[in-house]
Amino acid sequence: MKLVQAQDLEAIAIGSAIYGTGGGGDPYIGKLLAQQTMRQHGPVRLIDVDDIGDDDLVIPVAMAGAPTVLLEKLADVEPLITALRRLERELGRPATAVMSAEVGGLNSTIPFSVASATGLPLVDADTMGRAFPEIQMTLATLAGVPASPLAMADEKGNSLLITALSNAWTERFVRSALTEMGASSYMALLAMNGAQLRRATVRGSITQAWRAGQAWLDARAAHRDAISEVRRVTGGFHLFTGKVVDVQRVLAGGFCRGQAVLAGLDAHDGQRAVLHFQNEFLLAESRGQCLCATPDLIVMLDLDTGEPITAEQARYGLRVAVLGVPCVAAWRSAEALDLVGPQRFGYPQAYVPLEQLTQDR
Repeated sequence: MKLVQAQDLEAIAIGSAIYGTGGGGDPYIGKLLAQQTMRQHGPVRLIDVDDIGDDDLVIPVAMAGAPTVLLEKLADVEPLITALRRLERELGRPATAVMSAEVGGLNSTIPFSVASATGLPLVDADTMGRAFPEIQMTLATLAGVPASPLAMADEKGNSLLITALSNAWTERFVRSALTEMGASSYMALLAMNGAQLRRATVRGSITQAWRAGQAWLDARAAHRDAISEVRRVTGGFHLFTGKVVDVQRVLAGGFCRGQAVLAGLDAHDGQRAVLHFQNEFLLAESRGQCLCATPDLIVMLDLDTGEPITAEQARYGLRVAVLGVPCVAAWRSAEALDLVGPQRFGYPQAYVPLEQLTQDR
């Protein structure tokens, strides 16, 4: 068990932005909420997957919606607890622990506020090892863990319970409800016992985000190259260096969709790269060749500071480095690629592992 203090959220938030691969919502918002809650209610116990008994109940909590909207609607812990209690009542028993649904972005830091306010431990795991834009895009889905019953709540006091035939149907109903809830909402979902937890999650992912964020902070404090440190600690590859010269984005169906165009700098002078996103960066290409594709991670970092840049923060004139980070091995099966591969998002490219793409170049 690790005891996470409010100040530790600084590193965790940076690491979560890295593993958010441009999406998942800005973890800075979740960090502020978690730190405020932890200063009031105390630190959070971060426990290992093996500390959960086979019959214990773990409930992930999360926010849903377009990251652009989440920048304007500040998070609150009370609707999260409302959703958690609503799901507990439906299941007929209290949760043993809470968990992050995804290690990337806002939803990696949001659960710390719930854990602190309720006194429940937080499991050091998530269901993705990164961020993805849709509820069914989890290792839990591949392991047969249903996303529903799912409880939703908003900041106005509304709440509802969704039960659906599949995780894909759960996603569709949540998106419909989000429209009426102002394009963002609070959720408790993917309830699972300890036995399911061991099959359906990425172990130690919160600690890994913490480690990546701490490496970034240490590099900045020592005036070392933060980008090189992030690449080292994540096992990533440097794909492209450039300046953002165009960003196209549209809010549709609860997602922020679009692309960022980069004009090459330094070794990539005279070249262009395009990063396509649906909340998260999903495909990077240059000169008609794929640089990196989902489920591998595409990470945009400020060239001067090494700070992670989300898709909604990308703007003209930013000088950036683009990294590719290999996904966890579980995402590379044929079944997993049907769920989260590039063709699932409408891109024609077949998935090729990042390591192979880099070697081929």
